[in-house]
Amino acid sequence: MKRGSRSLFTLPMLVSGFVAVLVSYSSSGAIIYQVFQAAGASPAQIGGWLSVLGIAMGIASLGLSLRYRMPVLAAWSTPGAALLATSFHGISLNQAVGVFIFANLLIVLCGVTGLFARLMHYIPASLASAMLAGILLRFGLQTFADLQINFVLCGSMCLAWLLARRWLARYAILVTMLVGIAVALAQHAIHFPPQPVMLALPQPVMPHFSLATLLGIGLPYFLVTMASQNTPGIATLQAHGYQPPVSALISWTGLIALLLSPFGGFSVCVAAITAAICMSEEVDPDPQQRWRAAALAGLFYLLAGASGALIAVLFSALPAVLIEALAGLALLATLGSSLQRALEQPAERDSALITFLITASGVTLLGIGPAFWGLAGGVMAHLLLRRKAR
Repeated sequence: MKRGSRSLFTLPMLVSGFVAVLVSYSSSGAIIYQVFQAAGASPAQIGGWLSVLGIAMGIASLGLSLRYRMPVLAAWSTPGAALLATSFHGISLNQAVGVFIFANLLIVLCGVTGLFARLMHYIPASLASAMLAGILLRFGLQTFADLQINFVLCGSMCLAWLLARRWLARYAILVTMLVGIAVALAQHAIHFPPQPVMLALPQPVMPHFSLATLLGIGLPYFLVTMASQNTPGIATLQAHGYQPPVSALISWTGLIALLLSPFGGFSVCVAAITAAICMSEEVDPDPQQRWRAAALAGLFYLLAGASGALIAVLFSALPAVLIEALAGLALLATLGSSLQRALEQPAERDSALITFLITASGVTLLGIGPAFWGLAGGVMAHLLLRRKAR
């Protein structure tokens, strides 16, 4: 498709959108499945709920990217899912849906009141970039750590990426993915599940609200989602030079999740890691055009939802080394540019380094992940050091 003399969607955009969805499902699909299992959902319900999640991510990613012309990619809250998977045992499916509704209602209120936007306004861009770099670091490290697990597969992908970067820079990830699939096929490392994939229509579940469940699970889930998913998601957009409408993004994603909560749409948030895949210079030299990659990712999410988690099954057939190497190499340029932006202001360098190191450490306190604590530590250091300088 072309618009004037320029292609409406380029191959790098298509590949970036596909890789973003690939990484999303492969990195946390198992955790989502465990959440639904722990909630007591039947296999048929789980299939329907996975479909709803895909459709929700697709609607949010496509709609918001088209509306605001920036690469806004939706994601479920992986830290929140990890919390739910360990907290749902012993409660009913109806109570689990009640938790979904309660937490998503709080997110909508947080967006509508503008509280979250006001908090994000006081975070320096260098700290946002440092937090993003800390998040991405483990992806880069894992790429090369996988050399000791499957040297041929990982090494072939790294070599393909280097050669493609030298002669076909905009198609480096596509070449890397194709080489990885070819090597994995040669190694007989791609395994499809024996059971057939069937289309499952989601059925609504009547929520039950328990004060103990809402305070013990719903409130911590809300805090973890805002601190460990939405905060990095907004910071990722800001770190790439975009000025996102924070309150609107939080309100819309929260509202979509709220409406779909009875159907298993437990979370719709602003993505960070997968969104970063759609924001590098390899996607398009013009930052104002990169929203198209996120919109394409939204279409892939819709395909995943419409197929009843078929794409999730396809992704699960690929070896973990292939997915990890592909994600790490796709995010390498973003990691480099984030580090550069984080350290380019000498007056903010110390606080940015503190943010980066805390985030990269993986520390979790009070059930809240390292992205929040890295940002909190960096802001505290920034305020103290700025006062000392004055």
